[in-house]
Amino acid sequence: MMLNNLQQIKEAELAARKNIVLRCCLAASCTSSDSLGVMKRLEHAVAEAGLQNTVEVRGVGCMRLCCEGPLVQADPQHTLYVKVTAENAPAIIAALQGGSSALEQVDPNSPFFTMQQSIVLANCGVIDPERIEAYIAADGYLALHEVLAEMEPKQVVETIVKSGLRGRGGAGFPTGLKWGTVAKSPGIKKYIICNADEGDPGAFMDRSVLESDPHSMLEGMAIAAYAVGAEHGFIYVRAEYPLAISRLQMAIRQAKQMGLLGSGIFESSFNFNIDIRIGAGAFVCGEETALMASVEGKRGTPRPRPPFPAERGLWDCPTLINNVETFANIAPIMRRGADWFAGIGTEKSKGTKVFALAGKIQNTGLIEVPMGTPLRTIVEQMGGGAPDGGTIKAVQTGGPSGGCIPAGHLDIPVDYESLTTLGSIMGSGGMIVMDETTRMVDVARFFMEFCMDESCGKCIPCRAGTVQMHHLLEKILARQATARDLACLEELCDMVRHTSLCGLGQTAPNPVLSTLRFFRHEYEELLQADPHGPPDPATKTPQLAATE
Repeated sequence: MMLNNLQQIKEAELAARKNIVLRCCLAASCTSSDSLGVMKRLEHAVAEAGLQNTVEVRGVGCMRLCCEGPLVQADPQHTLYVKVTAENAPAIIAALQGGSSALEQVDPNSPFFTMQQSIVLANCGVIDPERIEAYIAADGYLALHEVLAEMEPKQVVETIVKSGLRGRGGAGFPTGLKWGTVAKSPGIKKYIICNADEGDPGAFMDRSVLESDPHSMLEGMAIAAYAVGAEHGFIYVRAEYPLAISRLQMAIRQAKQMGLLGSGIFESSFNFNIDIRIGAGAFVCGEETALMASVEGKRGTPRPRPPFPAERGLWDCPTLINNVETFANIAPIMRRGADWFAGIGTEKSKGTKVFALAGKIQNTGLIEVPMGTPLRTIVEQMGGGAPDGGTIKAVQTGGPSGGCIPAGHLDIPVDYESLTTLGSIMGSGGMIVMDETTRMVDVARFFMEFCMDESCGKCIPCRAGTVQMHHLLEKILARQATARDLACLEELCDMVRHTSLCGLGQTAPNPVLSTLRFFRHEYEELLQADPHGPPDPATKTPQLAATE
């Protein structure tokens, strides 16, 4: 494979395109509502109307407005049909021929779509994720060729540093710094790992990228491997994502057949192979040391750091771990330049961020916005606010590791530093909206139950602490707790936060602490009077046994 081969494939792909394209979403959300049946019926209707030479029916990835699926968009008419059934296919074809259509539509020029800025999701809902030619036609693998032909590994790392890209997996660690550490670490063998173990409740960003544009991540991994000196990579993806796994397997196979993975990529001396490792769905395996243990075939439990994976990771070799969204940003940065990417977002949080909007909100789906976009813009303008005229009460960001941001703080810019000031985090991008009917103590209990169930049990603070915190939250909701129990809950939060081994335990108290900070009255309204009187602030909180 050489540059002229890429150009030939792109030209052939563009030349074969037809005047009208019906894009049918075949991502997980829409396929669960039989969008595949819709697509087959559309193809049949096109043939019946004799429009095969002018109309293309194209299966694509996520078209973002998941709550309205199955989705079909007609271009260049720019008409977006929603809740489409197979029986609607003839009506869509009739509309293409000038007839009127009573089918339900949404405006593609609504704020949900127009306020997005797409980098990671640029190809999602546009190209066929099962055809590498479609990705190449969108300038796919061009960045990899330019890197191998024109740049030294050190220059690639410098470009990522200059771009200001931070890891999109939740911690926000500077990507270029991590790459540089792995590149400088001594070792004959180095590894690349893509963390696709997206386990936050309500999060579906990475899954959508894998289902909609898998080659963008593969290209990013290959560029990273060249930059740090690795020849082997792993994608760690949970078994609950069968469609994503299928498309990943297909994408890897296609890239190998074209010489874009494997030996002598672009006829250079660079070799890179990728394998898939399927996880059983343990949330703790999102933590990088637990993930590596699982890849090695061991039980997925974390280990103390240092040493960090960049120095001693997979099989004690230097290992670079980034998540799906981070790798999907790499090729655009290399194509368009570090300054372009650094010009988007805020001073410390560069680029865009993909979020999964869910919960009590009208427009459930995927959005990609510049870092620093106000939370109010996201949930009220793009998300359409709470359904049925409801009022937004709070927004949970960061999943079980995050916190609840009350409606009074919706004007906060969504970036790493600002969210931290309110006791929440960016996380991987889950964003769950709650309305006035939501009880915040229920929210805290839900996330604590999740963390309790997902704790690997290796360290006592997390193993025992999450159980005790969940017990106290249950006691509060049963109206059997006193002010002493609430004080004990807060002390437990502090202990688990500061003594747990890994990020799961360290962040498990966040939903409790943030709801206590902003909605403390909801806890206090559920408390009983303490027969022993209020706790003395000068004394320590009673031992855990007192709550049992």
